[in-house]
Amino acid sequence: MGDNHPMTTSSDAPALPALVAFDLDDTLAPSKSAMPEPMAAALRSLLDVVPVCVISGGQIGQFRDQLLAHLGADDAELSQLHLMPTCGTRYYVHGAGGADDRSPGAIEGMPGWRLVYANDLSPQQIEEGFAVVEAEARRLGLWEERTWGDILEDRGSQITFSALGQEAPLQAKRAWDPTGEKKGALRDAVAARLPGLEVRSGGSTSVDITLKGVDKAYGMTRLAEVTGIPGERMLFVGDRLDPEGNDYPVLALGIPCHAVSGWEETAIFVADLAQRIASAGAGAAPDSGTAGSGGA
Repeated sequence: MGDNHPMTTSSDAPALPALVAFDLDDTLAPSKSAMPEPMAAALRSLLDVVPVCVISGGQIGQFRDQLLAHLGADDAELSQLHLMPTCGTRYYVHGAGGADDRSPGAIEGMPGWRLVYANDLSPQQIEEGFAVVEAEARRLGLWEERTWGDILEDRGSQITFSALGQEAPLQAKRAWDPTGEKKGALRDAVAARLPGLEVRSGGSTSVDITLKGVDKAYGMTRLAEVTGIPGERMLFVGDRLDPEGNDYPVLALGIPCHAVSGWEETAIFVADLAQRIASAGAGAAPDSGTAGSGGA
């Protein structure tokens, strides 16, 4: 997208959004890699003035290792941060009730964070999903022998197929399916055999399976419910807002969106946006409802 598509909107984007949501891979950080410090600094400045959500197909461990471990935010900033892994089928907040690793809903290695809700697949759905994805990948010649980590992953609320494995190097992933044709063929084949589940293209080498009707639009709708901030007052930033991309459902939902081509572009945009909100005296944004409180 890049400079040729600096803004993709479903309607006029709010000049000063009440909440800003982001994709993770290739928006806040390189795919499956640590968030760089310039991006972290820009994100901290945004957290100082407005609630922020990160929504991605990845599991919570990816958020911890890729995002939180490099964010450097204080507790006040973290209380403004909403985490929605696996496309919003799970929702985490920080600071509510003083959660620690022993508290109900707490996450090991993420003190202060707690799980608000989860919409998990059943064991039977996971077993069937694994079998169908592997069978169709092998039939299409997409089951690779040389991989980095697991090809199939049970994320609780999502099954993810990663053609080269979860830990594949970035260059290998980019070279595997530059046109998206392989992922599209596998997605269509699996969807035909799992009509009761949602099957969609994920990251550069991945296909994701969730409960029917679950995508990033689902997550953003749930976010509006728990924060009290209507979608038209939010802004979503992502790198895959094209019709085949996994960010597109947010655009189709009618939420204002800003397209980027990588974290470098995002960092520049976020730093400018944070400065404009701060200059306008928006603070934590009016009508932010229960943002940061995690009330479901």
